[in-house]
Parts: sequence; C-alpha cells; structure tokens
Amino acid sequence: MEQRVRVAILGASGYTGAELVRLLSRHPRVTLAALTANRKAGQTMAQVFPHLAGLDLPVLTTVEDVAWEDIDFVFCALPHGTTQVLIKDLLDGPHGGRLRIADLSADFRLIDPEVYAQWYGHAHQALALQEEAVYGLTEFNRARIATARLVAVPGCYPTSAQLPLVPLLKAGVIEADDLIIDSKSGASGAGREAREGSLHCEVSEGVHAYGIGAHRHTPEIEQELSRAAGRPVRATFTPHLMPMNRGILSTIYARLAPGADDAKVRAVLEAAYADEPFVRVVPAGTLVHTRHVRGSNLALIGVHADRVPGRVILTCAEDNLVKGASGQAIQDMNVMLGFEETLGLAQAPLFP
Repeated sequence: MEQRVRVAILGASGYTGAELVRLLSRHPRVTLAALTANRKAGQTMAQVFPHLAGLDLPVLTTVEDVAWEDIDFVFCALPHGTTQVLIKDLLDGPHGGRLRIADLSADFRLIDPEVYAQWYGHAHQALALQEEAVYGLTEFNRARIATARLVAVPGCYPTSAQLPLVPLLKAGVIEADDLIIDSKSGASGAGREAREGSLHCEVSEGVHAYGIGAHRHTPEIEQELSRAAGRPVRATFTPHLMPMNRGILSTIYARLAPGADDAKVRAVLEAAYADEPFVRVVPAGTLVHTRHVRGSNLALIGVHADRVPGRVILTCAEDNLVKGASGQAIQDMNVMLGFEETLGLAQAPLFP
C-alpha cells in the first residue's frame, strides 16, 4: 500500500475548509490528521457541518494543540492577514524542514510588498516567505509548484480571469490594454462569518456590484496578466454578488491584436488546454454555465465574436469553492508531492 501523507487543515469550520474535508476524505493518498477551528474547538465536524457526518475525522482543535510532529502537509484556510506569522513560525520551527504548505488566503499572492501594504492596509509580516512563495495556478506554474514548500493558492476571481487571458496575452493575439473583466459570484465567496451583507434578505432576489474600482483581487489579476504580457497591464475589474450559493461567471471583453480574430483566439486556447484535465474550451456557439461546474474542479471557457469589429468576448465558469479555492489547493498539493494531479478531484459536476 502506498504511504499516505498526514494533512492538517487550519480553518476547517469555514466553507473552503469544509470543501477541503469533503474532497480529501476520498483522496487515496491522504489521512486527515488534524482539523482546527479555534472558536469551535472540541466539536466534531459533524456538529459544525452535518453533511460531513459519517466520515472518520479528528475532533476540531486549536492551532496550538496540533501535534505538528505528525503532520506532513498543511492547508491554511484562514482569513486574510492571519497566516503570515503563523506560517513563518511553522516553517522556521522544529518541523519546518519537512512541512509543505498551501495557503488559501491572499497573504502570499502578491509579489511586491508595497502593493500588498497598499491594498491590505498593513505591512507584510513575513517578507522572506512572501518572496519565496510560489503562485499556485497549476496550469501555468507546475515546475515551480513541484519544488515549492509554500504555495499561494490563487483567488477565485483571478482564476476565472487568468485562465482565458494568460494564454492569449502570451500568444499576443489580444491587446494587453483595455481589458474589461465583469465577474459574478455566489454568496459563499464572502465566507461563513455572519455579516449583514450575506444575509438571505440582502442577497436573494437581486444582483449588485461591489468593490467597484477597489476590489482586493485587482492587483493579483494585474500582477499575473502583466507577467503573461511581459509588460504592465491595467484591467477594469468589477465583481457582482449573485443570489446563488456557488459559482463564478466572468465575462471578459478584449481588443484583438492586428490580424487576429475569434477563430485564432479559440485556436490558441484549445492548444493551451488540450492536455489539461480541468480546463475545457467549449465548442463554438456554446454558452458556459456555472451550473455545469458546480461541485467540480472544472473551469469552462467560451469564445465569442463581438459585433463590435476588432473585439472578442470570453467567458469562464468555475465553482468558486473548488477550482477557485479548495480544489485548486489540492491540485497544488498533488503536484507538490508528486502525486497524479487529478487524485481526489475527479468528481463530475453536480446537476441539477
């Protein structure tokens, strides 16, 4: 029997933590050895998430009470701003030489510490690790992820923007200027903490934009698009909250490069993702739907000619909790540990 890795999930009482438990409970190479939730320490996962009842899981504990000598891999599913010192202490501690970590917060995604401080309101507290962390969008960064000890799992919105745009910017078939990213997300993207804006009456039967011109995923999107384009890229990004639990649909408007058309755009994307297990370019004339990726690690990309000459419209649908968070983190773990990349992630979408 192949040896299993012993995994700790920090922040197991949140939505992304619960998704990690759901997916990893069927992973053939993983043993869930520690689950933390400081405010719910002492409870079982079945008490916090009844849909996970019946699984053989450890009782929730505090981070301080984890037996780190028994842990091989750590998923940090804690709020932004809370993991920098914690991860530094883990990797600098007595067991840091063998620990590998995937951080689902935004704490290590941004390369420039000044940009981080500008958008998150405080100086980064682990600058050496911020420089070391590898950005974890697997489709574009496998080689570095494979040797990393700390991976910064991408944000949900940035994933849905990069998957269509990065191959096109690298190929030079779209212009790097005048990019418009219009994204719509389910309410689970706001997390499980009780907030007025997440109440049913505030979300249902309506749609609204938020973070206009100032959403914290903007610098992450621009950082990675700039890397792909080989020069600075500024994009207009506007997120919207939808009356649904899961899913992101991003509609992206781009200007075609001279000599390019929607057929060329489609050809570049189809070539880029021909061998990818989780990214699919849908046939011409097909519309992508969030309902077609729900509960899965899939991302679907559509390509459409714009009636305005010289422009193309791209769409991308993903489950914000899976490919946009926990599933991507597991994909990263599989690469980091040398496992088959699809292990624990082969679930078909839930429909209807």
